[in-house]
Amino acid sequence: MNYFEAVILAIIEGLTEFLPVSSTGHMIIGSSFMGIASDPFVKLFTVAIQLGAILSVVVLYFKRFFKSINFYIKLIVAFIPAAIFGLLLSKKIDELLESPMAVGISLLVGGIILLFVDKWFNKPTINEEEDVTYLTALKIGFFQCIAMIPGVSRSGATIVGGMSQKLSRKVAAEFSFFLAVPTMFAATGKKLFDFYKEGNTITPEQTNLLIIGNVVAFIVALLAIKSFIGYLNKHGFKMFGWYRIVAGLIIIILLMTGHNLQII
Repeated sequence: MNYFEAVILAIIEGLTEFLPVSSTGHMIIGSSFMGIASDPFVKLFTVAIQLGAILSVVVLYFKRFFKSINFYIKLIVAFIPAAIFGLLLSKKIDELLESPMAVGISLLVGGIILLFVDKWFNKPTINEEEDVTYLTALKIGFFQCIAMIPGVSRSGATIVGGMSQKLSRKVAAEFSFFLAVPTMFAATGKKLFDFYKEGNTITPEQTNLLIIGNVVAFIVALLAIKSFIGYLNKHGFKMFGWYRIVAGLIIIILLMTGHNLQII
């Protein structure tokens, strides 16, 4: 991986982390097109730079993170399912992370679902984060587990999960953002542990790549979050659904017609 490739992946991460289009899926496709998807450091990089994007949530919602202890308890409760299933299925998840076909199928199926989400869950009763119960937080946490399949979208799964529990679009999106903080810290820590456990080391140049990637992802994500919340409140999920369908179909057709997404 060179610096140009690192910046491209970081821009993709910053733009897509909080959109229901799957940042991991887009980075898998991006790294596959650049021919670097199977490199162990690239796999670490695509997880680690999500920290930069996630930190933008802490900055934008700084006061919310110091509001009450219940806020943290809810995040811990919602995080528990992903922690358990992540540990149990880590090897299978790593295998899927190398599969552009898995991304294509997930994008397509998720896109079809997003076309109907606004109609399915159009009567919210929870308009404030304080009204989210521990049980509701746990249920949203189980939805997050679905996003372990690359291409599903962690934000998409948790937002839809929140809306299914009567959260408004805005509250569901914000809770999804907050839940990303402990989830991605844990995912990065686990990825770093596995990376070193397999006998790999991080060179000074790779450290620079990680720093640059996180900084770029942080800046891009700051801009993306505000734009997404505003758009979601006004227009809902339909555009993202159509985008996922088109992107998924393109990927599936390319793969089924013999095109190798790792040839570049």
